[in-house]
Amino acid sequence: MAKTEDQLFAFLTGLGIEVSTQRHAPLFTVADSQALRGEIAGGHTKNLFLKDKKDNFFLVTVDEEAEVDLKQIHQLIGASSRVSFGKPEMLMELLGVVPGAVTVFGLINDGENRVKIVLDEALMENSVINAHPLTNEATTSIAATDLIKFIEATGHEPVILKVSA
Repeated sequence: MAKTEDQLFAFLTGLGIEVSTQRHAPLFTVADSQALRGEIAGGHTKNLFLKDKKDNFFLVTVDEEAEVDLKQIHQLIGASSRVSFGKPEMLMELLGVVPGAVTVFGLINDGENRVKIVLDEALMENSVINAHPLTNEATTSIAATDLIKFIEATGHEPVILKVSA
């Protein structure tokens, strides 16, 4: 069963990680979320839930403005073939979220470590990173160093690569 937003916050608190969260109307796209700019400082994320032909899954988290070449990214992230977007059913099964709420915080639900997390190095240049806390009705701000700490605490090894153009 997927973790709740409250369980995520409890997990972060247990790690000694402080975050701030702002509630808002549901956001489904980067364009929707850009309406909040100015209210929430820091780097804002775009998340790509991808799979290759061998059913290896990847969560690629980049800056909202980043452009990613989906025809070439497989060579960068270690996929066995070209990638496509993962199906909503697998997104829910592995990360516990629905399309429009894809987030790096979903790694808390990937107890079997089936998803490889790739963070774009340009995004990681921000001191604060913003992501949905398992729901697209809020945005949570976390220090970049604490984001790495969170990812490692979920049993994942964050890979930081230049994936954006």
